[in-house]
Amino acid sequence: MKKTIFLSIALVLVFTMTKAQTIPNFSFENWTSYGNYENPDQWGTMNNTTASSGIFTATQGVPGAEGYFGLKLVSKTVGSSIVNGVAVSGVLDSITLEPISGFAFSSRPASLGGKWQHMIYGSSQGSIKVTLTRWDTNLGERVQVASGIKNLSGMAMSWANFSIPLTYTDGNNPDTCIIIMKASGIYPADNDYLFVDNLAFTGEVSGLKEISQELLNLNIYPNPASDYINLNFQSPKGENYSVELRDVLGKTIKTQTINTQEEEVSTRMDINNIPQGIYFITLRTNTNTITKKITIK
Repeated sequence: MKKTIFLSIALVLVFTMTKAQTIPNFSFENWTSYGNYENPDQWGTMNNTTASSGIFTATQGVPGAEGYFGLKLVSKTVGSSIVNGVAVSGVLDSITLEPISGFAFSSRPASLGGKWQHMIYGSSQGSIKVTLTRWDTNLGERVQVASGIKNLSGMAMSWANFSIPLTYTDGNNPDTCIIIMKASGIYPADNDYLFVDNLAFTGEVSGLKEISQELLNLNIYPNPASDYINLNFQSPKGENYSVELRDVLGKTIKTQTINTQEEEVSTRMDINNIPQGIYFITLRTNTNTITKKITIK
């Protein structure tokens, strides 16, 4: 009877921990062997690229807290070049050292935290970056929801806590998260290192509900545009609106407020001095958003 009760409790605890674990292999306890090296499960590294040289930039390290392992990223000399110690929560492009994909994620945390140690031997320090994105059905492409980056500075010679606040540029929930960690910057030096353990998201940022373009009968023209953009839409509740112009990186270029109680709303945004390119117009209320892609020529 006691064994049955303890087993039931254990299963509940395992289920709860699994449900709460939003970052795959967040404590780097799980590794898979590939013959002459191991890789942290569900994380992409440069190990498969450097394996032929017998040199590995991602290895098991001393844990930062409980458990058996932490992740040890070290930039290493391989032949005539230095390979950056990089890990990404998903699939890594070994040529660009940028992520190809991440993991499914639908929350709106306030920050990413964990434990780290780091040391630099050159002049180009590494970083930890987190990006939340979502697929926008209206735009037919992926949109950045939030991002945060912490560039390493100085040294942390023993385990220390870190926290990276996220800045939100979209009111909707994400569907994907990518975390990328680098021991060095763009000019890696041999033996630059970054040890990481116990990654976790904290806090919560409230979101907005996305509304359909058809509901507001939103019309943005001309598109492409060069001097100005007109916005016409219906406002059944007579709400107040803000209009945001953002670039493809999520940076806000221009904003303006529409204070109206009219059901038929028309406004114009001047874009005369904005460089050519692809941008996003977001129409926002206190509770809703709608986004549309435009081209400035």
